[in-house]
Amino acid sequence: MASILSRALRETGHAVDVARDGLQAADQATLVPYDLLVLDVLLPGIDGFAVCQRVRGAHGRMPILMVSGRSEIADRVRGLDVGADDYLPKPFALEELRARVSALLRRRDLPQQMTLTVGAIRLDRSRHTAHVGRRMVELTAKEYSLLEYLLLNRGRVVTRREIAEHVWDEHFDPFSNLIEVYVGRLRQKIDAGLEPGASFLRTRRGEGYLVEDSPQSPD
Repeated sequence: MASILSRALRETGHAVDVARDGLQAADQATLVPYDLLVLDVLLPGIDGFAVCQRVRGAHGRMPILMVSGRSEIADRVRGLDVGADDYLPKPFALEELRARVSALLRRRDLPQQMTLTVGAIRLDRSRHTAHVGRRMVELTAKEYSLLEYLLLNRGRVVTRREIAEHVWDEHFDPFSNLIEVYVGRLRQKIDAGLEPGASFLRTRRGEGYLVEDSPQSPD
């Protein structure tokens, strides 16, 4: 599998290093600031989840694409929670792999507005930290990306499709409930301590989601 993926990426002009097992992958990727890491979950030695955690600790902004035969929602959520930017279940077409790699590399090169603020919510993009007032909010990598996208689009409702394309990518499974799962988890974290039912993160039924300057009660 590794030889097929490396050949497919080299054919589109990418320079590729291949690791034989999880330990070598972790060592190489923590020592070398690669532009992107394509990481299989099932690796000899240590698995891809463990490798991802080690690499994310060493390189906070290195894009990581996990690939795996495990397609259950729980496995995909776990991969994103340990720091992966995207998760591609097998089997997949090589064209899809190339598209996801390109999308992650484009996202890495976007210019950075260092601080995003909406009401009491403040996102420091240089440190990858989030605060609500004086309270720091602990976010996973994907929760951070979701909040970042919502704040970048302050003042308007962001559709589920837009979130799928920009926080995940255009190949996101439309039948997956991952967006709803992450919106719910993000809402719990940023709304901690508010009155029951009040929320900074609003759901507009049939439309999408938006972040308000101040917490609102449900419609």
